[in-house]
Amino acid sequence: MSYKLSERNQGNIPHLLDRIETVGQWEFKRESIKAAWLKVLGTPPDSFAAASAIGYEIMREEAMPDHRRLDIRYATFDGDQVEATLLLPNPYVFGEGKHPAVLALHPTASEGRLDIATPSGRKNRLYGLELVSRGYVVLAPDAITSGSRIYPGSEAFQSAPFYERNPRWTVVSKMLFDHMRAVDILCSVQEADSERIGAIGHSLGGYNSWFLAGLDERIRAVASSCGFSMFTDDPDPNRWGQRDWFSHFPSISDDLREDRIPFEWHEIAALAAPTPLWMWSGISDHIFPNWSAIACGMRDLDSLYKLLGRENSFTFWMGNAGHDFPEEARQLAYRFLDLHLGYHPKNA
Repeated sequence: MSYKLSERNQGNIPHLLDRIETVGQWEFKRESIKAAWLKVLGTPPDSFAAASAIGYEIMREEAMPDHRRLDIRYATFDGDQVEATLLLPNPYVFGEGKHPAVLALHPTASEGRLDIATPSGRKNRLYGLELVSRGYVVLAPDAITSGSRIYPGSEAFQSAPFYERNPRWTVVSKMLFDHMRAVDILCSVQEADSERIGAIGHSLGGYNSWFLAGLDERIRAVASSCGFSMFTDDPDPNRWGQRDWFSHFPSISDDLREDRIPFEWHEIAALAAPTPLWMWSGISDHIFPNWSAIACGMRDLDSLYKLLGRENSFTFWMGNAGHDFPEEARQLAYRFLDLHLGYHPKNA
């Protein structure tokens, strides 16, 4: 499947339910979308070890008023080491037993997880800290090329060293496998309920969250802030291709040179359905400015959730904000996670 980009416009996006009337027909189409997605994601290295042991090392631990902060390190499927922050609710505040858990994925910030899981993070980015203060177990890992995982001699989000070692793979696929390992870690945490795991993120973390939900059914709810765009009306569609900075999918640049796109982004978001999905976009977002096309994609995604009988599991909000995760939006996201992870926080 592919489309001619020059023919895309707001009224001519590829509709998810074109000639689709039943769930079975959708499942058949879903497989073709997934195949196109996996092709773009690329091929992991031959040394990939899916059966590597699950476990983590505690590097630092600190007691906070309502939680414990653990800085941990664990191995990925391909042998990398990930540093992450694990936030555990204080049992004297939130009670003993298992708590819902969230994989908190950071935006494009050179400091990585520190931006969302420590008091040093930026305003409107501290969703990791805010969620543990609601009683969630939170795991916030550094993504490759950021925080503790910047390549030696490189700057943050320079992906060239990755492609030198992995020419057939993509840095996004690497991130997703790392996120799956993070879910493994969350499932092993005694305080976390492995049946109630969500994902949340802003920008880079936002689209990584629903990318992940499309491949890992253990994610039971997603909240994504400013993490969705469309190729349609994007003034810079090569943001997804080969760049001197962070190259998501180098093959997309080849497609764009031929006026083609391998899919439209709401089709990839549809792979997450029927997982509960919350999306937020701003009409003044300078990163993803094509808000009208974004709204068209979200409307089409809504039709899919309705076909699947899960219309209450999809929520899209758009406001007059920029590339930000403002307080009002975060509270909506947290309540969505509460609802779909079956949680009733005492202090909310």
